[in-house]
Amino acid sequence: MRRESLGSRVFDVFNIAIMLIILVVVLFPIFNIISISMSDARSVASGSVYVWPKGFTLQSYIDIFKDKFITSGYINSIVYAVGSTFIMLLFTSLFAYPLTVQGFAGKKFLTIFLMITMFFSGGLIPTYLLIRSLGMLDTVWVMVLPAAVGAYNVFLFRTFFQNIPSEVKDAALIDGANEIVSLFRIILPLSKPLLATFALFGIVGSWNAWFEALIYLQSEDHYPLQMILRNYLFKLDTSAIQGRVGAGNVAVNGQGSQLDPQSIRMAVVIVTMFPIMVIYPFFQKYFTKGMFVGSIKG
Repeated sequence: MRRESLGSRVFDVFNIAIMLIILVVVLFPIFNIISISMSDARSVASGSVYVWPKGFTLQSYIDIFKDKFITSGYINSIVYAVGSTFIMLLFTSLFAYPLTVQGFAGKKFLTIFLMITMFFSGGLIPTYLLIRSLGMLDTVWVMVLPAAVGAYNVFLFRTFFQNIPSEVKDAALIDGANEIVSLFRIILPLSKPLLATFALFGIVGSWNAWFEALIYLQSEDHYPLQMILRNYLFKLDTSAIQGRVGAGNVAVNGQGSQLDPQSIRMAVVIVTMFPIMVIYPFFQKYFTKGMFVGSIKG
């Protein structure tokens, strides 16, 4: 077995030390948020909670689900994330596939038209006016339809489809399949890494989106979970949080009650993060493969 040189071992130790520092920097805020959300009011107010809960309690999690907007925000976020991702995958596939078909007359025009949208945006105000004229303000459609087609996504889908051996599709066409059947029965089943990667991107992007909701939604019943979180973090004072989660459970400066407002806020942060942290491991193997989309053929 070949012995490593002193320089190689020093280099390995240095790399491990750097990675450990990065790991601590990344994980400390997460553990701190979890610890605060599970600590009692006096410990949180005194600033003595760091990476381990003090005065352990789950009351903050019980209380935030008394707020009806947490539940409705969860439902809305799931609907927006799943709906927008499904529509994005469907319409992007339908747009990208014809660009790979030999002899398609509008291929060059559509490619140029698509590239223009990558460099010139309509802008926020014209987009808002368009959405208002379509009657989509304060509806589920304003959170779902605008993400239907993106130029960058279309080009990556096209590249991936072009990398699939043409003989596979030709065999299906010889057997009598048309282009639609070829897309849904041949191309898309062979594109699982691509679809899983963009599904992950779409779900995470939609789940974390709050700016669109801030601009286009007026009713709190339609707010996604991120907007509810924003209200807890920035807009609601102690009395407002009391009104949402139930009087008597929120303490001011840790005196005479069970919870500090900061515990409530951190519990909402954890509840918001939890779904994405759960689903990511199931998509990770596809995510790794999909990162190389477009690296073979342009």
